[in-house]
Order: sequence, then C-alpha cells, then structure tokens
Amino acid sequence: MTMGTTMATVIRTDTPPVNPPAPTLLQLMWLASPALPVGGFSYSEGLEAAVEAGLVHSEAQAAEWLSQQLQLALARSDLPALAQAHTAWQTHDVAAVQAVNTWLRSTRESAEFRAQAEQMGRSLLEWLKNSPHAADPRLPTLAALSPAPLWPTAFALAAVLAGAPARESLLAFGWGWAENMAQAAMKAVPLGQASAQRLLQRLAAELPGAVEQALALPPGERQAYSPMLAVLSAQHETQYSRLFRS
Repeated sequence: MTMGTTMATVIRTDTPPVNPPAPTLLQLMWLASPALPVGGFSYSEGLEAAVEAGLVHSEAQAAEWLSQQLQLALARSDLPALAQAHTAWQTHDVAAVQAVNTWLRSTRESAEFRAQAEQMGRSLLEWLKNSPHAADPRLPTLAALSPAPLWPTAFALAAVLAGAPARESLLAFGWGWAENMAQAAMKAVPLGQASAQRLLQRLAAELPGAVEQALALPPGERQAYSPMLAVLSAQHETQYSRLFRS
C-alpha cells in the first residue's frame, strides 16, 4: 500500500492480550536482569572475536552485528525452543522437555557456546533451588537433564514458575540477551554509554517482531545455522587476549 490509497477497515477477531500481574512482571524483570547470578555478562557470544577480527569497530557495526544475531540466530533457534519448552513445562511433559534440551545442546555450534549454555542453565537451576519454588516437582526433572539443563530450557521453567505467558517470557529472555550484549559491546568495541543505549533502542524495537516469528515457528522448522558466528566463537576459545569467558 502506498501513501494516498484508501485503507480498508481491519477487524480484529483475536482476543486482546492479558497483561501479567505485577508480581509476574517483576519476576520476569528479575530473570532478565544482568544481576541474576548466572554469569551471562561474562560472555560476548562471538562479539569479542568479531572485534579482534576487525569486523566490528564502531557503533553502527555493533548494532548491525547484534541485529543480525537476533534475527538469524535467536529468532530461529533459542527463542522458538524456549517457547516450546515453556509449553512442555506447563504440562510437565518430560519427553518434550528432554527433546528440546537435547536439540539445544546438539545445535550449539562451538564448544564455547555449549559450555555457556550449560553453565548458565546449571546456575539458574541452583538459583531455583533456593527460590520459593524449590519444592516444585519439575525441578528434579530439570536437574535430571543430561549432561546439563541448557539456559533456554531452565529459563522456560523459571518463567512458567513465575506464572508468565510464553510471549512475555520470550521478550524477557531476549531483553536479557540484549542487555548483556550491549555491555559486551561497551567493553570490547569499545562503546560509550550513549552508544550502548542507542544500540539497545534498536534491539528493543526489533525484539517484538523476532518473538512473534519465534512463536509462529513450528518445532520442525527451528534452525541453528550461523557459520560465521560459530567460527568466531571457536577462534575466541584460543584468542590470545580476551576480556570475556570462553
């Protein structure tokens, strides 16, 4: 449609979304916070290696890099897997939870990415064990995932325990990633605080669309294929000087 054409009346037939109650929103903010003791702030997810390789050395390049990572990696992999794990945890479908966790582990494209997802998943499990939900029967299921519960799988359970709907859970997960990556860009590129805020503004604008894409993606169409990111992550494992964990 171009400017000046007559707009047809759009009749919405879907049910308006119900906003989660304040305690649930606060729990999601807590889960998305860099202060959550799972160590997400200590990883750059290939960004530090991209800086070392000369691929990212400005605010504009960092913003484009992270935007592409959101669209080509998270929206097609972790976010839809999180949505499907969220559904499985609601009904305590152990087989479905195991299938999602196995898929996530098998599609980590570097040893570094796998170690990050496992470490953060284990850390969130320990956090949940010390939460008011410690007696929930789903925690032993999470703990029994072998060789470890991965970060999206554990986050999905934490969100379900908080009473959060799937869409808001994915938004919180994505925002937590965005904040950690903005901090990584500040240190590695490096960027100033104003630049990082503009970067976050762009990711915040793109995140809802990525979440809707993830929610609509059938399980059989999940993808984990970002070869340049995988190569950079593998190079980061042996990078001579680095600020971030590998």
